[in-house]
Amino acid sequence: MRKIAVLLLVTAGLVVPSPAQAAGNTLTVNVDTVVRPVTHVAAGGLYAVDTGNKPPLDQLYPLRLNHLTQPPPGVQQLGNGATTPCCDGLLVAGKVTSAGAQQFLRLPDIYPNFPYRWVSWADWEAKVRTMVQARTAATGTTNIDGYELWNEPDWTWNTASAGSFLDGWTRTHRLIRTLDTVTPIVGPSHAIYNHQWMVDFLTNARNTNALPDVIVWHELDNDSYLNVQAHVTDYRAIEQSLGISPRPISINEYASPSQVDIPSVAVHYMAVFERHGIRSAERAYWYEAGTLNGLLHNNAPTSSYWTYKWYGDMAGNIVQTVPGSWLEGVAAYDSTRRFVNVVFGGDSGSNTVRVNGLGALGSQVRATVVRSGTTGRTTNQSAPIAVSSALYTPSGGSISVPVTGMNAWDSYQLLITPATGAATWQQRYEAENATVVNANRFSATSASSGGYVGQIDGTATSRNQSFVDFLVSVPAARAYTMTIGYANGTGATATQGLAYNGSAWQTVSYPPTAGWGVFGSTVNASVTLRAGWNVIRLAKGSPNFAGGAGYAELDYINLT
Repeated sequence: MRKIAVLLLVTAGLVVPSPAQAAGNTLTVNVDTVVRPVTHVAAGGLYAVDTGNKPPLDQLYPLRLNHLTQPPPGVQQLGNGATTPCCDGLLVAGKVTSAGAQQFLRLPDIYPNFPYRWVSWADWEAKVRTMVQARTAATGTTNIDGYELWNEPDWTWNTASAGSFLDGWTRTHRLIRTLDTVTPIVGPSHAIYNHQWMVDFLTNARNTNALPDVIVWHELDNDSYLNVQAHVTDYRAIEQSLGISPRPISINEYASPSQVDIPSVAVHYMAVFERHGIRSAERAYWYEAGTLNGLLHNNAPTSSYWTYKWYGDMAGNIVQTVPGSWLEGVAAYDSTRRFVNVVFGGDSGSNTVRVNGLGALGSQVRATVVRSGTTGRTTNQSAPIAVSSALYTPSGGSISVPVTGMNAWDSYQLLITPATGAATWQQRYEAENATVVNANRFSATSASSGGYVGQIDGTATSRNQSFVDFLVSVPAARAYTMTIGYANGTGATATQGLAYNGSAWQTVSYPPTAGWGVFGSTVNASVTLRAGWNVIRLAKGSPNFAGGAGYAELDYINLT
């Protein structure tokens, strides 16, 4: 969050992005080249969710939110002209969990002003104790996966009064670890990535045993997506040179004020974050809170909402995309439904999306293209705009889909399905696509879509209990048979807890299998779901659940 003066060039109520290149470019999608499991990396926001109906859960579910940064308990920050504090991370935790997301708590937003007005070390440390103790006392809250110690210290840290930021980081890190040894600590959260700042920060953190668990910085300049690859490469080289084990990277503020509401710019960020291994990323908070950072206006979609909704529709694996100049995109392949979902944009005129590796979809496919429109953040867009729909006969497993009359600001979706027999609803949900808490994603050739979740081991408290939350959508309210693909290498029957939509816990038993990471075994459970969205949790440990016996790895759930 930065309040800055920005010179805007405005046409028809929108800010002009970098000029598009000449028309006639091709975005190439290679379905057979897997990049990573779908986790909706870019689906998040800063101060994105408030309490009550702002925003409503029905608008959150389709986005499959990955991660948020929310202010801390007792927030006093009056961001961007607000008259009352907003969005306390503990108060919104239930809604955030239901939507499938995790969150960082931004500790310095306990101050009312931005830039922050430092008082004293005694004042700051008292604030930190109060905030951390409030979190540890919230024993039913499971989605706080990081304390963000400071925000944009490269211009908000008061060195004259507080001393150096590096010393301040270590001092605050040590204090928190006396109060909470479990919850990750994240930072340094610089407003601008800078090589020497990162070298200095990591060297000090390593030498003082105060390394962050997640590395955070911001990408907030116009066209910052162009810098992500170089910044990630530079950061990884610094890590290696200092002998620091690889940390997950979170870009917990992205997009400039002039570009945050341009749908095609969002596509560029989605593509580079997926391509270059970012763990989580969040739209910046430049304007109002509680609107999913402009995806909603009066709790209804703007044009940018549809970009993130199409991204939220992705399942299975992110696959390789090769941009054509400014024509950029992100794509996923769901092998169980045989759906290819491409979200693209950034160029004007007549362009092409070429998709390779469609052999599994049959001799004929249907390709449907829709676009977002460009409403900005204060005008609603009730639905995507139809562009084209046609049947194609792949040649060598490839098709080329022309998209004429493109608007460089619009985002577009290309959905490719079998011409006949296409699935009408998603029945299989991969564990590696789900919300994974205190466990880890792995790959295995025998696993459905090649991925699974293991190390689902924690039972102690809501800060380290292990579970997987599946956000599912079903066509009718009824009882469903839920088939669970799993592995259990313990040699004895293991158990996990199963609950959904706030139901009572039931026990799922997993007989022993051939070994860890070897899949093909299944068990069944019955779940009674409501029409539309439901949250299903499989847990080794969870609030109000005493904990499972033994250990099991999860491959997928399938609803029939």
